[in-house]
Amino acid sequence: MGTLRKYIIAGLLVWLPLAATIVIIKLVIDLLDKTILLLPPEWQPATVLGFSIPGFGVILAISILLITGMLAANLFGRRLVSFWESILNRIPLVRSIYNSVKQISTTLFDSKGKSFRKVVMLEYPRKGLWSIGFLSNDNVSTDIDGLNAGLVAVFVPTTPNPTSGFIIMTPREDITELDMTIEEGFKFIISMGVITPDGPISTEIPNN
Repeated sequence: MGTLRKYIIAGLLVWLPLAATIVIIKLVIDLLDKTILLLPPEWQPATVLGFSIPGFGVILAISILLITGMLAANLFGRRLVSFWESILNRIPLVRSIYNSVKQISTTLFDSKGKSFRKVVMLEYPRKGLWSIGFLSNDNVSTDIDGLNAGLVAVFVPTTPNPTSGFIIMTPREDITELDMTIEEGFKFIISMGVITPDGPISTEIPNN
C-alpha cells in the first residue's frame, strides 16, 4: 500500500505542474485571442478563411503593442500621446484612474526605476517575527518628529496570493536586503516558504 501511494504521488508531481502550466497558458492565449474582436467582422479570420485560427489574437495583440511602442518612441508619437492625455486629464473620474494606473505601470516597467527591484526582510507584524517584502519606494519624505531621514515603503504580500498585501513604511535601518532575486522572492511567497533559493540567504544592510 505504501509503494502504491508513493507511485501515485510521484505521478502527481509529474502531471500536476504540467497540467497547471497548460491551463494557465491556454487561459492567457484565450484571453489574448479576444483581441480579434477589435477587427471588423468582415476582416476576422473566421469570415475571410472560413475557419478560426487559434493563437491569431496573440499575434494581433503583440503586433498592436509593437506598433504602439514604435509610435510612442518617436517625436510624433510622443506628441500624439501628450494630446491624448491632455484630453483624458479634462475628464474628472477618467483622469484619476488613468493617471494612477499610468504611474504604477511606469514604476513597475521602467527599466531605470528602483521599485520592486529588491527583496527585503523586516520585523513584522511584531518584534521577533520576520516577513519578506519588496522595496517599492526608497524615499518617502516625512516630517515625523524623531526621524532624521525619510522612510522607505515596503510591500509585504500575502501567501499564497501575492497580489494582496500590506504597505509598510519604516525607517531604512529597520530593513535588511536579501540576496534573493524578485523571482525567487515570489516563488518563496507563493510556495508558502517551501521553495527557497539554493544555499543560505546572505543579507546585508543596504547603504543607499
